[in-house]
Amino acid sequence: MANCLRSYKGISPQFDNSVYIDQACVLVGDIFLDTDASVWPLVAARGDVNHIRIGKRSNIQDGTVLHVTRKSAARSQGHPLIIGDDVTIGHKAMLHGCQLGDRILIGMGAIILDGVIIEDDVILGAGSLVPPNKTLEKGHLYVGSPAKKIRALTQDELNFLPQSADNYVRLKNEYIEEALQNLPT
Repeated sequence: MANCLRSYKGISPQFDNSVYIDQACVLVGDIFLDTDASVWPLVAARGDVNHIRIGKRSNIQDGTVLHVTRKSAARSQGHPLIIGDDVTIGHKAMLHGCQLGDRILIGMGAIILDGVIIEDDVILGAGSLVPPNKTLEKGHLYVGSPAKKIRALTQDELNFLPQSADNYVRLKNEYIEEALQNLPT
């Protein structure tokens, strides 16, 4: 795993031993992964000009790109990337300088741009584009390019959001266990 973690200006990704980071991803700079988070193959995350925070039990799936926007005179804080707890980011999504709450599902290939806020309990459909500075309201399904609110989530969908995160916690635990079993003796 050491080859996939890189420091930038003396700051390295931070995490504990409950986190799974696949050796085929690249994490650079000011990135923090909270308890039971997972980052899967071919994820590229650069916390170079601002910071990235990934919450508890959140999973970043294969081929996803995570980046940030630098601080400037016009925007003193820039746009860090904040991902809450129990968030599932589908394959090949692109998140840039946005903020996600808790219990969210981001569909495969979705693009979320600077200044976007996604409130808790949201599903964003595969291939959707969320333009800059838009807010996706709690408890709804959004789809399209640009993303539009379609309807309120059903109770089954709301129940599925933490279940999706739990599924990835179990999977990353299996990967960690297998890696430990295959250590040279």
